[in-house]
Amino acid sequence: MEIPSVKHLVSEQEWALRVDLAACYRLVAAYGWSDLVFTHISARVPGPEHHFLINPYGLMFDEITASSLVKVDQQCNKMIASPFPVNPAGFVIHSAVHEAREDVQCVLHTHTRAGVAVSAQKCGVLAISQQSTFVLASLAYHDYEGVAFREDEKPRLQADMGRANFLMLRNHGLLVAGKSIADAFLSMYTFEAACQIQISAQAGGELTQINPQIVQGVAEAMRVQTGGMGGAFVWPSLIRKLERSDQSYKL
Repeated sequence: MEIPSVKHLVSEQEWALRVDLAACYRLVAAYGWSDLVFTHISARVPGPEHHFLINPYGLMFDEITASSLVKVDQQCNKMIASPFPVNPAGFVIHSAVHEAREDVQCVLHTHTRAGVAVSAQKCGVLAISQQSTFVLASLAYHDYEGVAFREDEKPRLQADMGRANFLMLRNHGLLVAGKSIADAFLSMYTFEAACQIQISAQAGGELTQINPQIVQGVAEAMRVQTGGMGGAFVWPSLIRKLERSDQSYKL
């Protein structure tokens, strides 16, 4: 699919953001977290205008490029002409988080089998793995209200999420909010792993719970693990992994 470059239409800062966001879409596809065309990753464009980048609805995640990403305002109006639509349901969820959380640059939402499975369990995320401790340190829940295309759901979603960085959408899937695209990707990697481990562990014998005090100290553990860099610690290696297979995301 031939998509004209928009590099000459945007600032250097926005172009760098577009490249990173397109890379994130490709990595989500590579790790098997995509759901055909039905989930989204959004990123706030730097500046006072409150513009956002989101996927062109209808493209598979492994097709998305820096130029194909659609720039919209808070009302979902396109800021640069694009032949692609934006999914209203996806935009409602993402715009709700961006609107309430100025500290968030990137919102990543998935419908993986393990994520939806745990979201349907009354117990939610159990403290049974190292991965779960990182999630439980900043986890909130939002009850299912049907396909999220109604604006009136936004205040309830915002209230439920609060300042949490991990949000379990009951009977729906997983959502993370990151200060950067790299942070959001690492958070989703951890969230997804915690859910996969939980579903696998529940198929075996009695589960061993982690001491709650360990969860309380997990922020320091994460800082040590990543040298204080968060997602930026692993992002360059992820980009190298992606570039070994396909560099077209940068177009």
